[in-house]
Amino acid sequence: MRRLWSVEEVSDYLGIPVKTLYQWKWRGEGPPVRKIGRHLRYDPDAVRRWVADRAA
Repeated sequence: MRRLWSVEEVSDYLGIPVKTLYQWKWRGEGPPVRKIGRHLRYDPDAVRRWVADRAA
C-alpha cells in the first residue's frame, strides 16, 4: 500500500489553508478523502486527478 497524504501535505500541495480542507470535507466538496481513525488521509493520485479535472 502506498503512503497517503495528511491534511497538511494536501494543504501544501494545493496552496490552501488546512481549515479549507476541513470545510470542504464537511460540505462534501474538495478532493476525495478517507477518514482513518481520527485522521483525514488523501490518495495522492486522487488529489492530482481532482486538480486536473478542475483545470480543464
